[in-house]
Formats: sequence, structure tokens, C-alpha cells
Amino acid sequence: MSDSRAGEATGADRAADLGRVVMVVPTYNEADNLEWIVDRLRRAQPDVDVLVVDDGSPDGTGDLADRLAAADRQVKVLHRTEKAGLGAAYLHGFGWALQEGYDVIGEMDADGSHQPEELGRLLAALAHADLVIGSRWVPGGSVVNWPLSREALSRGGNLYVRLLLGISVRDATAGFRLFRRSALEKIDLETVQSSGYVFQTELVTRALRAGLTVTEVPIEFVERVRGASKMSGAVAAESMKRVTRWGVRLRREQLRRAWGRR
Repeated sequence: MSDSRAGEATGADRAADLGRVVMVVPTYNEADNLEWIVDRLRRAQPDVDVLVVDDGSPDGTGDLADRLAAADRQVKVLHRTEKAGLGAAYLHGFGWALQEGYDVIGEMDADGSHQPEELGRLLAALAHADLVIGSRWVPGGSVVNWPLSREALSRGGNLYVRLLLGISVRDATAGFRLFRRSALEKIDLETVQSSGYVFQTELVTRALRAGLTVTEVPIEFVERVRGASKMSGAVAAESMKRVTRWGVRLRREQLRRAWGRR
């Protein structure tokens, strides 16, 4: 057996040990990428189910997802009627997965930036964690085909999050993740406020506040080669505004507690 096949077998064993695992893949206009990424994921981790959550894509992504599901019983599809944000799509998918009794619920992008072949690393780390993040900014992590300006924006944004919210996670904005069922239940998804990309930061912050174990493992993040990115300067700015509000509220609470002790 070759090394790559041995790695795949090991990853499949880890998935089986963790119980039922599903990866939630939100989509909006990803017809060029969806079949390719689902095929890679199913080959890399045959025991892992896939849930596509489509936000009413006008390019036919939803119809393509239905065809994939019809050909593979481990592929499921949820159709939403409008584009309501990344966080809203994930919350819909998480709710469905919890209701269906999954033990591990993951996140990954549909555009190929998160490589399914690296999912085994996250599965292995979940043996000793409640939430595992595939991180670009820990030793061994990397990005491919990013301009320096975008790397600076991501690194700077994560530094801002760490300083303002007082957390140690180096890639709080990352979207390649695995949650134990118990972790999502403790986070209290019904009170999550974020619908956009800052959703990722809110969930990891909530996990840490709940006393859960969060582990980062290095991944190679590859910029999409097909389709248009949903990230923009306006989206990043809105995320930072929300993080700033959380940080200000946190500092007020800390001052209030300190004043009370005096």
C-alpha cells in the first residue's frame, strides 16, 4: 500500500472512531467547484457524510447538489430561498445535523481552498479537543496564491481579534473546522448573533468562554482558481466593527467586575 492510501485509511479509521461525521458545505454560485470538491472529500474520507447548504444559487448549484445526492446516499442537500450570509447557512446546517444525530459536525468551503485530503489531521486532533480549527497562521500552516495585501489583512485581523477579545487562537477567522456535538450544544446556537464571516470568530470565542478545548492544526490554504470570492473589503470592515463592539463590551464587563470587587 502506498503512503497516500495508508493516510486515507488512517483518516477513515479516525472518522469511524468519532462516530457519525458530517461536513457542512455552504454554497452560493459554486457550480464550477461543487462536484469537484465533493468528489475529493468522498475519496479522502469515505465514512464522512456531506451536507450541502445552498442559498438559492442562480447558477444551478442547488440542482447540481441534488444530482450528487441522488447518486450518493452520503450526500445531503438543504435548500435555502435566499442569500442570507455564511453564518446563517452554517447555523441551518448545524441545526439539521444535530437533529439527525451526528456526533461530529464540520465546516469547509466549497471552492477548494480547504483541502479534503487534510481533513484527517483535524479528525486526529479531535480525539483530545472539543473544537479543531485548520489554521493558516500556526507553525506549519500556509497560504497559496495570496497577494501580500490579503495575507497582511488576515494576519492583522486575527491579531486584532486576539488583542481585543483576549483569546489565544491564531486563526479565529478560519472556516475549516470540526466540532463535537457536545461543543455545539454548549455554545447555544440559538443565541448566535452573526450571519456573515465574523460568525467564525463568534463561535470560537463562545467555545473558549464555555471552557471548551480548542486546538489548531496547520493546513495549506489554497486560493480558489474558479469562481468569484465572496470576501471583500466591506465584508472585512463589517467583521472588524462587530469584533470591536464585542471587545468594548468585554472591557466594560471586566471593569464592572473589578469595580465590584473594590
